[in-house]
Amino acid sequence: MDPLKAIFKEKALIVFKETRAILKEKGETPVDNVVLRQVFGGMRGVKSMIWETSQLDPNEGIRFRGYSIPEIKDILPKAPGGKEPLPEGLFWLMLTGDVPTDENVKWLSGEWQRRSNVPKHTFDVLENMPADTHPMTQLSMAIVSMQTESVFARRYAEGMSKTEYWDATYEDTMNVIARLPRVAAYIYRRTFHNGNHIEPDISLDWGANFAHMLGIDDPDFRSLMRLYLTIHADHEGGNASAHSTHLVGSTLSDSYYSLAAGMNALAGPLHGLANQEVIKWIFKMCDVLGTKTPSKAQIQEYANKTLDAGKVIPGYGHAVLREPDPRFIAQRTFAEEYIKDSDIIKTVWNLFDVIPPILQSLGKVKNPWPNVDAHSGALLVHYGMTEFSFYTVLFGTSRALGVLAQLCWSRALGFPLERPKSVTTAWVKEFLAKQEEVVEG
Repeated sequence: MDPLKAIFKEKALIVFKETRAILKEKGETPVDNVVLRQVFGGMRGVKSMIWETSQLDPNEGIRFRGYSIPEIKDILPKAPGGKEPLPEGLFWLMLTGDVPTDENVKWLSGEWQRRSNVPKHTFDVLENMPADTHPMTQLSMAIVSMQTESVFARRYAEGMSKTEYWDATYEDTMNVIARLPRVAAYIYRRTFHNGNHIEPDISLDWGANFAHMLGIDDPDFRSLMRLYLTIHADHEGGNASAHSTHLVGSTLSDSYYSLAAGMNALAGPLHGLANQEVIKWIFKMCDVLGTKTPSKAQIQEYANKTLDAGKVIPGYGHAVLREPDPRFIAQRTFAEEYIKDSDIIKTVWNLFDVIPPILQSLGKVKNPWPNVDAHSGALLVHYGMTEFSFYTVLFGTSRALGVLAQLCWSRALGFPLERPKSVTTAWVKEFLAKQEEVVEG
């Protein structure tokens, strides 16, 4: 058994026994109250699932196994001579709860390289799709096509024990994560570079090899990819892509089916697609104003016109956060060190100064601060990746780390099929009428 799997098995068994004991003794303990607004409003804020790999604090932002993003940047192993954390290290941390050593991460990089061969039929599937197919559609199709390789599906058909579900899921998870950079880069080069593909470099770590296959071999871009793939990896379980992966996984669909479901959710304009909307909004603003370096006064005027037209300012606001997103701050810190003289970066920073006060003045915006999407596109544009429709594929490649690490935990802890109770509007009316009768009586 490989070292990461052995550590996960040991830790998962401990937590499995703990949770069973908790449920036996305290299973009927009330946790939260649900109001009608939440029933109609997408279950917003309802505590109804376990997500081991990360938790979102409204003020401090995401914490991976208890560690904030600044702490993650400090404690996770780096590439030789590099300053940004390696995403392999974050995966190890999310899966085991332990901060990995340099040797752990070196092993995981090599293991993912060993597992990274993509089936030929996956490339054939992509080649048989129109070249102008949206990159997220291609990604979803590619992931599903690799399901033919599923260890879980094969072993389930052979009659494996429930106690082995986590093991087969681990194998699928490791395989699909290993292959994602190759698949994503293939989609990018096929769609935007006339199919001029770049072979992987097995001497590089997961993030650097991804940057290499994309065709942007700037050492600083490799550092950006390591940071990007780390900070986008997880955002607790309630967001749409994480929850979709969890829901489909709860049916015992394997890692391929489950991840594809999560990617389909990520492709929505209200979720992962928002990152391309931000940069499009910025470029449109610059075009309308006739300058690449708009002043703060010009930005304020354009932002007010956007709001007056009944539109939102993309990249600002978050369903949970009530402070600036630490992922935004991490990207700003990167830009301050590597590309602080870029016009588009300066515009992003000016937006940070201008937009929050405008939104605060409306009196109804709970979070006027920038989220992760407010900065990522500008960084990518600086390094030459101007193909906005591909940005969500980058996001999805990263998000696979968190949602699949959690899928391993869901299997190890024996989580059941997710099946919330729904009601009709007629039921709601009847319920409210009965409530009124009680009050009047």
